[in-house]
Amino acid sequence: METTRKGCRGTAGRPRCPGKEAAILAAALTLLTQQGFTRMTLDNVARAAGVSKATIHLRWKTKTELAAAALATLRPCSTPHTTGDVRADLAAQLSDFAAALTRTGGMALIGTCLAEEKHTPELLELLREHAVLPRHAGLVQVLDQARAGGTVAAHPDAESLASALLGAFYADYLAGRTGDPGWADRVVAALLRDTEPAPRVPRHAASSPGSRTGRG
Repeated sequence: METTRKGCRGTAGRPRCPGKEAAILAAALTLLTQQGFTRMTLDNVARAAGVSKATIHLRWKTKTELAAAALATLRPCSTPHTTGDVRADLAAQLSDFAAALTRTGGMALIGTCLAEEKHTPELLELLREHAVLPRHAGLVQVLDQARAGGTVAAHPDAESLASALLGAFYADYLAGRTGDPGWADRVVAALLRDTEPAPRVPRHAASSPGSRTGRG
């Protein structure tokens, strides 16, 4: 049975208990991953969270609203601090993305959303909106800043590079290659290898006697 604590009631004049809300969202995310949207019920969520069904309805009117709120918890609360080093900043964001998916069982959730796309397409759209696009936008921002600062060549398509970075996690996760602490650094180095401007050769070096051939 649900316990009531002072200051945690959702009735008028009393604040909602953040602990209950977090428990409900965590339970919803877990059941969404394990059972899928169709089989997940508010009764099951209430039971797993240790609250009443009425408590859930105080916050979310429908199962779809609850699922949206649960998926929204995958949105990054903050992004890693940028240093101006494009490789380090991209690797930090990629590592944070991988850690978040691993911690929340995100890969299983992605599988659930893909499996239910035909019958519940809004589920994949919610995952895309809350979990994928914010990460993608963060990587694009780092690449755009690096391009503006001249640390990567002007021609790369930041959108495609960001997709390739995220896609590398999905592929390497399935191949069992994401557990290495240096994984993100290697992925970033491989993808940026051909995008960084070639070092400029000083004029005096190019015109020095040792740089010429064919003359005595």
